[in-house]
Amino acid sequence: MVCSRTSYTCGLSALASDDADAGEFARAVAAESSAINAGFALLFFSQSLMDASSLATALKHHAPGLAYAGCSTAGEITPDGLENGHVVAILFPESSFTAVSTVVRDLSSSGMDYVAGEVEGLRRRLYGHAGSRASNLFALCLIDGLSFAEEAVTSALHWGLDDIPLIGGSAGDDLKFETTTLISDGHVGSDCAIVILIATDIPFRVFKTENFVPTGDKLVVTASDPERRIVHEFNAGVAAVEFAAAVGIMHDALTPLSFASHPVVVKVGGEYYCRSIQKVNPDGSLSFYCAIDDGIVLSIAEPTGMVESTRKALENVSESLGGIDMILGFDCVLRRLDARNRQVFRDISELYRANRVIGFGTYGEQYRSMHLNQTFTGIAFGQRQAAE
Repeated sequence: MVCSRTSYTCGLSALASDDADAGEFARAVAAESSAINAGFALLFFSQSLMDASSLATALKHHAPGLAYAGCSTAGEITPDGLENGHVVAILFPESSFTAVSTVVRDLSSSGMDYVAGEVEGLRRRLYGHAGSRASNLFALCLIDGLSFAEEAVTSALHWGLDDIPLIGGSAGDDLKFETTTLISDGHVGSDCAIVILIATDIPFRVFKTENFVPTGDKLVVTASDPERRIVHEFNAGVAAVEFAAAVGIMHDALTPLSFASHPVVVKVGGEYYCRSIQKVNPDGSLSFYCAIDDGIVLSIAEPTGMVESTRKALENVSESLGGIDMILGFDCVLRRLDARNRQVFRDISELYRANRVIGFGTYGEQYRSMHLNQTFTGIAFGQRQAAE
């Protein structure tokens, strides 16, 4: 088994492998956990490579004392850059990080008061363990990317967290759109979210970047199924036909690349946010990654230079931190598709490698109170010695 290991000055350690042997990977996680005295691990895995239940069983056997959380992906970000068909682990040493997590189950039937209550209980747990670190907190959210619940859950989490910054990603399933899976301390399931609170001595910055500008071309949602995030009509015409005409493509030639290259955006509070299209359905309706409803006015957007906009965002973060040691990143799968289409995939991959980004390709991104699409959200960690 080939399992790469990368360690960072802030104390974090990352493992990555394209071997399907869950037992061997769990053994490597256990060994690294022991070496750095890790108290928590994040795991991101391709379901095409590794079964979630097998990974959870292997971790229980080989690393029984290690708390962890993770999810399936739509691609991985490893120390070597953008990959597919990998499993990745990020280990948090107790010397620099205190982490607690909880699983919010049955999203389809749970009220948002329940979500907020889970967050309050999680905060109490963390405050009981974090000591002097309790004033330097951030929150992560991993959520079923096919749950249709990201907006409601993100809003409830933000309300329960007060001013604790929140970022995260929606689990993927390699663009099959069938079932995503989340794992946490033996729990394996879908229709759930995992919330993680982390206190640390290490300086960090939460940030996002996207690369699109709105045009004057508008699409008004005139018939939709909000619960299923499906638009049946734009401008009183068949959704796929109207969208295709607006971007200059034949409607029977629409693919995920078409949607990645021609995003649609909505204006909220003076800012534009992507409402990305997932797929075209047999009846000509369009399924979305984000909430949608009748009357919403969408603008066709033009992507700008992904490489340069991402580089600029990373430079700004590095300047504010005094240097980046490592970034935990959540990168929309549509950015990955668009990068391939525009032949900048290698450039983006190298940019992530050079800036030590580890994470996964998502079906949506969480950033503070918002659920987003076609965005990179991340948390950048500085050098350990900068945390004085």
